[in-house]
Amino acid sequence: MQAWIAALSTYSATRETILQHRFLADVGGELWRRGEFDFSVSHSEVDNSGYDLIIEARGIMRHVQLKAMHGQARRRSFDIQTRLGAKPNGCAVLIRHDARSLAVEAYRWFGGPPGQGLPPLGEKVTRHAKGNALGHKADQPALREVPLARFAPVSDIAALVVLMFGPWPEAG
Repeated sequence: MQAWIAALSTYSATRETILQHRFLADVGGELWRRGEFDFSVSHSEVDNSGYDLIIEARGIMRHVQLKAMHGQARRRSFDIQTRLGAKPNGCAVLIRHDARSLAVEAYRWFGGPPGQGLPPLGEKVTRHAKGNALGHKADQPALREVPLARFAPVSDIAALVVLMFGPWPEAG
């Protein structure tokens, strides 16, 4: 298992891409199951806007920042871009996954109902992981450290889609 844990950081871009595709397949599949066929997905080409994806469905445009952790990780917080808070429907989705297969184990949610925006990020500024030559770890003013406890557990993909795009009328 140790080789797979090491590969998660060595091949982090590959891992992120695989998890992003799994997330989109899950969300797209759930939208399709609900009869919501007219949805769109856009990708951020640069990493300074605060989001990885834009998903639009039911007239709601969600700017989504994806975060990931494997099932054995002990992370207690995640860095969220302050720019995400400027988006009317910004949200962050945490993907907990199996370290070996990258299968999604669970989702967690940090966001508000459609139209209400991102909850306050808090004031804890993120610091660089590595220090400079003197060991000083500089602040990253565009990032806030958000505790894992603020990411709400989500029972399944259907519940996540409702959090993102609101409830559907009961089928009759």
